[in-house]
Amino acid sequence: MPERKSLLCPNCRKLISADEPKCPYCGLARPRLHNMAGIIRNIFIFNPILTIIYINIAFYVVALLLNPSGLFSGGGLFSFLSPSSQSLFLLGATGTYPVFGFGRYWSLISASFLHGGILHLGFNMMALYQLGPFVLRVFGFHRFFVIYILTGIAGFAVSLVFGVDFTIGASASICGLIGAIAYYGKNRGGEFGQAIYKQALVWIVAIIVFGLVVPSINNWAHGGGVISGIGLAMLMGYAEKKEETANQKLMAYVCIVVTLGVLVWSVLSSLLFALSRL
Repeated sequence: MPERKSLLCPNCRKLISADEPKCPYCGLARPRLHNMAGIIRNIFIFNPILTIIYINIAFYVVALLLNPSGLFSGGGLFSFLSPSSQSLFLLGATGTYPVFGFGRYWSLISASFLHGGILHLGFNMMALYQLGPFVLRVFGFHRFFVIYILTGIAGFAVSLVFGVDFTIGASASICGLIGAIAYYGKNRGGEFGQAIYKQALVWIVAIIVFGLVVPSINNWAHGGGVISGIGLAMLMGYAEKKEETANQKLMAYVCIVVTLGVLVWSVLSSLLFALSRL
């Protein structure tokens, strides 16, 4: 008698036969296919939060190397180790100037992975490191990526409408995570949900105050990120109430593939331009 192979259902985590057309416990269709997707995901993305942080750091280093003038900038603490505007433009800064002046619509994606200085990068990555794991746990792997990528795009799109000419940073996506957290806390309710909701409101107020006090902050992108984060969380739901759907998983992988494609293109095109000027 042939040996039957078993696996843990990727959805309910119960032991089932690998040949089952659907999980007999939770009804997940083609559990073996979902299991293979999870294995591939774990091979290429060990930790989603750290992966995003590493990409941001890598782009910051590349931006400095393309034009290292910022290494010796004398413009004060916030200008220390700042990539040049040319480097940021080449790597995919967004705004009315790159988008409408040069047709670089793809920069709505790449701009979320660029930063104007070591403090800018540090603050944003610390915020992502603190907020990301909570959103990942509450919404799941796929919904996390949809929220992170699409709220960054939405935030920068709003800033385009209001005429911001040149902008970068992960803060629009981070504000999207805060918006999703605010929706989760409000919708979940109870003592825990209310505590989460109030904390999210504190973060939102702090972002508003920071944006009003510190010059050159893209408040439109922050606002667009928060609002789109709330909207996406409302549309997709969260793990305690709704499992991730096949469409949400597909959307996540489209976001990941398109984003990686844009980032690879931005680096290659920047390096080719730099080499052509030698």
